[in-house]
Amino acid sequence: MHKVKVNLGKRSYDIIIGKLIFKRLTNYLRRLNVGSDAYIITNALLKNKYGAILSKVLLKAGFGCRFKIVLDSERSKSLASAGNVIKDLAKFDQKRKVFIIAFGGGVVGDLSGFIASVYKRGVAYVQIPTTLLAQVDSAIGGKTAVDLDLGKNLVGAFYQPRLVFSEIDFLKTLDKRQIASGMAEVIKYAIIKDNNLFCYLETKHGDVFNADPAVLENIISSCSRIKATIAGRDEKEVSGLRTILNFGHTIGHAIESACGYKGYNHGEAVALGMVVVSNLSCRLGFIDERLALRIENLIKLYGLPVKLKGISIGKIINAYYHDKKFVGKQNRLVLIRGIAKPILVSDVALDLIKEAIRKIV
Repeated sequence: MHKVKVNLGKRSYDIIIGKLIFKRLTNYLRRLNVGSDAYIITNALLKNKYGAILSKVLLKAGFGCRFKIVLDSERSKSLASAGNVIKDLAKFDQKRKVFIIAFGGGVVGDLSGFIASVYKRGVAYVQIPTTLLAQVDSAIGGKTAVDLDLGKNLVGAFYQPRLVFSEIDFLKTLDKRQIASGMAEVIKYAIIKDNNLFCYLETKHGDVFNADPAVLENIISSCSRIKATIAGRDEKEVSGLRTILNFGHTIGHAIESACGYKGYNHGEAVALGMVVVSNLSCRLGFIDERLALRIENLIKLYGLPVKLKGISIGKIINAYYHDKKFVGKQNRLVLIRGIAKPILVSDVALDLIKEAIRKIV
């Protein structure tokens, strides 16, 4: 079992990572004094598979609980969906001290954190991520949000969980596409911060897809440490340090929005975004073609797309203009000068961006 700390003063919290550690959850909940009644936001598949186990663990330790099912879809990350959940939470929250458990992947985590941040001006919440993508990235750091039609994550808040509890055993239920999606975020961390991890990934793809627990625990711990360090130093993207975590995401989010959140999941869109910004880094002379190709080959190695189908460049650019990284009319993109050498570049020429996108079409 690994423990990683996110250092944020009084709002610091632990990330617990391990296999077959689930029964220890309530020990942490008691110590944290988060509340007496858990409001568990999850999807139907997870409720059917693990709901009885989770409720048994909670009830045995003296906690009350209620499950709220949301669709396992980006469509659940909406103001309408958040409003419906909040109304149900308010009905449950009578003569109780409630806390929220986000039990699921990135959609459930983002939605739950957003609800926790606004309900009663903030209630405690705990992340129990069940996908690789959530365990290595979205469950950590306190970014919460819902989407608008104009773009992804446009309504949200920085609101930290009290605990992130990453049970590796949950990953055995994931299919190959879901594992690949999570690996897009892992590859991102390797590119922006850890050359050793990058080299490790080049040799471990078979072990990852065979769900080798030691390899998965190593990967999840490595990414968690990187994210914890960055979030602890720049929680709200004030200094620009945290912005490097958006490598591949600016274009990736535009791809997701342009295709109506259908066809490409988050990890696949980020993979395409990383191909674009690697190519753009090459065009601007920051890296050579050999490194851009090495990055593309690693992305392909994990079954992620490097070519885009069925979406026009115009739609992607239109969605791109609604990205939160714009400062006024000036764009900002995370590019690289090498592995573990990210840079934030402003006002990149639109023609260059279009050319880089055109390479994946």
